[in-house]
Amino acid sequence: MTTEVSTTGRPAVDGGLHSVLAALDVLDCFTDADELGVTDIARRIGVAKSTAHRLLTTLCARGMAEKNEETGRYRLGMKLHELGSLALQRNRVHQTALPLLQELHHLTGGTVHLGVPDGGQVIYLERLVSPTAAPAFARIGRRLPGQCTSSGKAMAAFDRRIAAAQARAGFTPLTTASISSSQGYASSLAQTRRQGFAVSIDEVALGLASVAAPVLAHDGSAWAAISVVGGSKQLRGDLDRPARLVRLAAQRLAWALGI
Repeated sequence: MTTEVSTTGRPAVDGGLHSVLAALDVLDCFTDADELGVTDIARRIGVAKSTAHRLLTTLCARGMAEKNEETGRYRLGMKLHELGSLALQRNRVHQTALPLLQELHHLTGGTVHLGVPDGGQVIYLERLVSPTAAPAFARIGRRLPGQCTSSGKAMAAFDRRIAAAQARAGFTPLTTASISSSQGYASSLAQTRRQGFAVSIDEVALGLASVAAPVLAHDGSAWAAISVVGGSKQLRGDLDRPARLVRLAAQRLAWALGI
C-alpha cells in the first residue's frame, strides 16, 4: 500500500482536513517573514496562486490574517495575537516563571528569555527586552535553531532527547560563529555540563551573546531554559554574574513548579 505525497513532501489527505492543514501551512510561512504576497505563499506551500488566495481570504475572514492595503501583502492577524496571549496566560511554566524573569530582568538590566524545546528548535515563551537592546535584536525571531542559542544548548546538554532531536534536525548555522557540525555540538554540550550553564556568542547574530541555564526536573528532563542576552563584549567581560543569576533563577523555577 502506498501513501500519496503532496508537493510539500507531506502525506496527502482528503477533504476538509486537507484545507485545515493547508491553512496551517500558510500561517507557518509567517514565522520568518512579517509580510508575504500571494505568490510567495503559493511557492512556499506548493499550491496554485488561486488556492493560496482562497486560503488567505478565509484566514482574513476569521481574523487569523490581514491584508496590508498599502502593500497588497498579507500578515498575521490580531486574532492570533489574542489566542497566543491566552495560551501564554494559561501556560503553567510561563505563569510561574514570569515573576522570576522580571526579577532577573531588574537585576541584570539585560534582555531575559524563557525558552522551551520544540524538536531541534527553541521557542521563546517570554522575552523581557532591555531598553538598551541593540536595534538588530528586534529582528530576532521567537523560534530559533537550538544549537545556535544558549537556551537550546543548556537544555540539550542535560536532556538526551532534546540533543537527539537537534541531531536529527541538523546544524544549519545563522552566522559564521554558529555551531555547524555534530562534533562542535557535542563539544559545546560537554562544556555546558561541566560548567552548569551554556553560552552563545555571536551565534544567533553578530554582536549578541547570551548565557542560559536549564530548568530540570527530578528525572533529568529539561522543561525550559532561562537566559540573559546582552552585547557580546559586555557578556565576555562579565560572564560570572549573569551565569550565576540564570542558574539560580532556573533552580527556583524548578522548585516552584515542583518538578
